[in-house]
Amino acid sequence: MQDLLSYIIWDPKPEIFKIGSFGLRYYSLCWLLAFAVSYYFMLKVFKREGKSQDLLDKLTIYIFVGTLIGARLGHCLFYDFAYYKDHILEIFIPFQKDASGNWHLTGFTGLASHGGAIGILTSLWLFSRNTKTDFMWITDRLVLVVPIAGAFIRLGNFFNSEMIGNPSELPWAIIFSNIDNIPRHPAQMYEAIAYVIIFIIMWMLYQKNQNPVPGKLFGIFLILLFGARFVIEYVKIDQVDFEAGMLINMGQILSIPFILLGIFLLLRKPKPVKSK
Repeated sequence: MQDLLSYIIWDPKPEIFKIGSFGLRYYSLCWLLAFAVSYYFMLKVFKREGKSQDLLDKLTIYIFVGTLIGARLGHCLFYDFAYYKDHILEIFIPFQKDASGNWHLTGFTGLASHGGAIGILTSLWLFSRNTKTDFMWITDRLVLVVPIAGAFIRLGNFFNSEMIGNPSELPWAIIFSNIDNIPRHPAQMYEAIAYVIIFIIMWMLYQKNQNPVPGKLFGIFLILLFGARFVIEYVKIDQVDFEAGMLINMGQILSIPFILLGIFLLLRKPKPVKSK
């Protein structure tokens, strides 16, 4: 193995700054940027297609709530059910009980992107019913910005030194020094870069699509994003102990239904929606 000094050593502080008891963390900033940048591009789409900003504001609230609830439940049910089935209250409140029975503020210690995806789809369904907006129309537009939001969140994971990759001797391997002194794949950045590329592809397809077929953009998005996630999982360490020895891990298992749904949406033959 190369000399450890030849690799990038990554040891950032989790907080950008701290004033008194308040500290702004990189991860929190990345989440805020994910929503802010997504809102900016969605506003462009809404204006282009004659939709009101008030409608987008309502959609943003639905997405924000759906993402957080879905991501939280996804982590608790898919990755740590053995613990949370006996600590149901801790799913919904950012506190944990110590061995002495005392409660401590810890924040939510787990969010899962696949759960977030389910939460977003659920919130879109509710939004479409409550606002009389076509579900497939809003889904085809939202997937234009989901990849860039995902890129910011993976950047936040990188700053937190979480979701790290397997050991590697590649020249761009990174030592996450607050984890160990082993050079590893920067798996979070692989995903972030993949999501930026998918973001560009989706926008190119949207700009060229003069006679959109409902569900086509959504299907392409599902195949590209969850296909990338499936592949990149091969260079990640196991997220939870029960994944050890599995042929494919939980992240890959959860990606398969989304990929299949994407294939279904591309193969079906709905009537095109005529441009106005």
